[in-house]
Amino acid sequence: MATKSNFKRAVPPVVQPSVLASLRTAQLVEDSKAILPAELIATILDYLPIPDMFSFARTSKRMQEMVYDDTRWIQRLKSMGCWNEVEARQRFEEAMRRKIESQRAKEAEVAARTGAGINGGIHGIARGGDEERKISVTLFDAGLEEDMQRKSLDRKVRPRAATLDKGFDDMTLSPAGNSASPQASTQNPGAALKILSRVRSIRGLARQEYGKIYGALSPYYFDLARSRSHTDPVLFRTYRDPEQQAQMLSQLKTFSKSDFAQGWSQREEKLDTMMGIFENAVLREFEQGNESKDLDGRMKRYAQVLVTLNGGAAGVDSFIHNHRLMLEKENLGNPTDCLRNTGPSQISLQPSHDFFEGLATTLNEEAAVIDRVFPTAIDVLQPFLERVGEDVISEYITTLFDEAHDVSIEAYLKAVAGVFEQALQLAISLKPTKGSQSNFEDEVFRIISRCFEPHIDLYLQEELDFFKRKSVAEVEAWEKRLSEEEQTTETFFMANVNRQAAKRDFLTSFKKVVMMPVNVLPTFGGASSSKPTTVIPGVNASTLETNSRSSTPIPGERPASPRPEAPTSELAAKAAIMNSRLEGIRSLFSIEVALNLSHTAKASLERAARFVRLGGQSGEEAKEQCENIFMSLLQILGDRHMKPGFDKAVNHLSAYKPREVVDHSKEGVAPLVAFLELVNVGDLIQQMVDVFYIQELVAANLTDRDDFVSQALKQKKRFEQMLDERVAAGLNKGIDVLMDEVEYLCGTTQTPTDFNPTAGSNGIVEMSDIGPSHTALKVIEIVSSHTNMLVGSTDKNVLDVFNQEVGLRLFTALCKHLKRQRISVDGAIKLISDMNAYNTYIVSLRNKSLTEYFAALRELSQIYLIDPNHAKEIATIIADSDRYHGIFRAEEVYEFAERRADWYQIKPQVERQMYGVGCLVM
Repeated sequence: MATKSNFKRAVPPVVQPSVLASLRTAQLVEDSKAILPAELIATILDYLPIPDMFSFARTSKRMQEMVYDDTRWIQRLKSMGCWNEVEARQRFEEAMRRKIESQRAKEAEVAARTGAGINGGIHGIARGGDEERKISVTLFDAGLEEDMQRKSLDRKVRPRAATLDKGFDDMTLSPAGNSASPQASTQNPGAALKILSRVRSIRGLARQEYGKIYGALSPYYFDLARSRSHTDPVLFRTYRDPEQQAQMLSQLKTFSKSDFAQGWSQREEKLDTMMGIFENAVLREFEQGNESKDLDGRMKRYAQVLVTLNGGAAGVDSFIHNHRLMLEKENLGNPTDCLRNTGPSQISLQPSHDFFEGLATTLNEEAAVIDRVFPTAIDVLQPFLERVGEDVISEYITTLFDEAHDVSIEAYLKAVAGVFEQALQLAISLKPTKGSQSNFEDEVFRIISRCFEPHIDLYLQEELDFFKRKSVAEVEAWEKRLSEEEQTTETFFMANVNRQAAKRDFLTSFKKVVMMPVNVLPTFGGASSSKPTTVIPGVNASTLETNSRSSTPIPGERPASPRPEAPTSELAAKAAIMNSRLEGIRSLFSIEVALNLSHTAKASLERAARFVRLGGQSGEEAKEQCENIFMSLLQILGDRHMKPGFDKAVNHLSAYKPREVVDHSKEGVAPLVAFLELVNVGDLIQQMVDVFYIQELVAANLTDRDDFVSQALKQKKRFEQMLDERVAAGLNKGIDVLMDEVEYLCGTTQTPTDFNPTAGSNGIVEMSDIGPSHTALKVIEIVSSHTNMLVGSTDKNVLDVFNQEVGLRLFTALCKHLKRQRISVDGAIKLISDMNAYNTYIVSLRNKSLTEYFAALRELSQIYLIDPNHAKEIATIIADSDRYHGIFRAEEVYEFAERRADWYQIKPQVERQMYGVGCLVM
């Protein structure tokens, strides 16, 4: 019989609800939302006292998470400098590695444990077959429910875990935010002294680590903040030794940096006050030990206490301020002693040397004292040296420089450079202490540099101005001596001239000048007069002799031989004055002046270059000023001295007239020889400047020779360009003078019988010499002597241009001279010998274009050797333009043929032959 189920009856009947029933029963429920944003709450937590933070954490799980956030406590540890991010990262990576290894080990263990039962389970399933599908799933497990209920009861009975962790729960935290008395802490006083050094940087445990610090230091911190006087704090009763008291105060100072709660400034101020009282007491003990020279006792002990308290700055200041070196610095020396008992513009650096030597001895002695008194954790010597630099060295050198500047600029310049070098020697001689940094030498150099920096700008400007003034004065003195000598010479030569008579009979005088024979004009001085050789300091005499360079005569020196008698006529006097000026070309500028300027520039450069070692802006300014000194040297030497000399030389060359000179027996043209010697002197000065530039600027790293924007290099190139231009202008004028001399020699020494000898008594021309004529040899000698003078003294390109111009002008002069001669067949041999001699000389110049000209001239000379009976051949040679390499046209060769002595005899035949072949158009 079927039984009815009571369960089904208990179920209420199903009633179809109304459509609006659910809406009628619906209620609006607001979601619970926080009144303040989480970010604002987190910010408020940062400024709560520690006890209030943990009271806040008890309000809810979410608030607890905000308080326990690890980053909040890491921030507090960082504020005290107790958090090492690198260490935390390493610990975290090691923990993760251990966790992964542990997890892998468990997985391996589980796999090994279940490996054996897998096969049995598979076989059981296979055997069960359909029986497994018949097993029903239990919806309610009574045993499991009992266990869950028991655990729930245990949680209700077991007390709630404390909100505080280790560190915070070791003391009683009052609601006011201040901990109880230090006795409430269970920390060992000895362990509390080293609590900060034992903090670990572990991610996830920052709160626990800060709790240890808080538990150890907060009782003393808040107790000290509540104290009324320095006798109230428990700290001074708990720790009796000054070393422990200093260490705890130092830790409290660090701990105060993590106090963000309200009133932190008052608490920190009270802590600073207590530390100041304690520091003053320790400092008195330190100073008393210093007075009694108890280095290894009280000074050493209380120096350590001061270092432990706050780094020992007060002890270092007291040691430096009360040092005898600061109180008795006058005993080291008086700066004005350097200027006593010295000549004008001179200074004695021995007193300053003694000053720095005594200072170095004292500082090295104090370095040993510092090692005995102060711990190696602090560097006492460097602040000591800084104070010495400010109060001792700076005061000494400032007084010395001011006094020297008032005496003379030269003494001032020597004082600045010399004292700076002595100060650098002081920096090298100082010995570091055990606490000195590894860059001790660099720091000492910085201290010394800082003492001199206020004087650098004035010194560098004075150095440049002094060099300019002295160099200009040197050049002006040379010009004055040269001008006085010229005036004296002119006055001497014009002394016996009656100018009034010359004015009254000017026309007669002019006629005499025009009509007077050349050989009656005497030569006074001339090219043969010489001046004693002057020894040039610093220049090897053998080198000058090898290079055919003589030293520059000094104006004012008189010749060893007595002066000739002064001329009585104005013409003779002017000729003598001209000869004197031409002779004086070689002394228009001087190697001695150039050497003096170079020595002055070198002295200035050596002084200014010392300050390049300062580095920074001062070092760059010193380097720039060194370049300015070199550029001033080039400007004064070039524009003020050498350029006017070359211009005067060119003017004197322009006034040279060969026919006004009687004696032409000397080698070379006197004014041109003098000018070429002047060119040699200029070349020697240029080489000297180049050596000066390389040794004094490039080798000293004051400039870079490859820096195309360097102003010194640009000025040097302008100087060389100026010399090249003046030499080229002088050589151009010198070529005119040389050719005038050549034409004069050709016109005066070439006899008519050289190329047209006369027949003897037997009607036969007798020729004893068939070589070159005396005129040709003389011309070649003069030209070659002048061209050889430039070898090695001028640029090769300039020399090639000069030789080419001389050769072309010589070619023109010879053609003109040849057209003035009458040449016979017998004299043609002499002419051909002359042309061969000229050609041989031109070939020695190794100029291809010139060789063609003189080869054509040599071929042209063959036209005079043909017998008159062969007029047809003469006509053929005249018409053969290829024979002369295009140098001479047929019309020009015809003009040369007209100079044959028998031309009027052969002219009809030659012209008939030429007109017959139509090779010449007249």
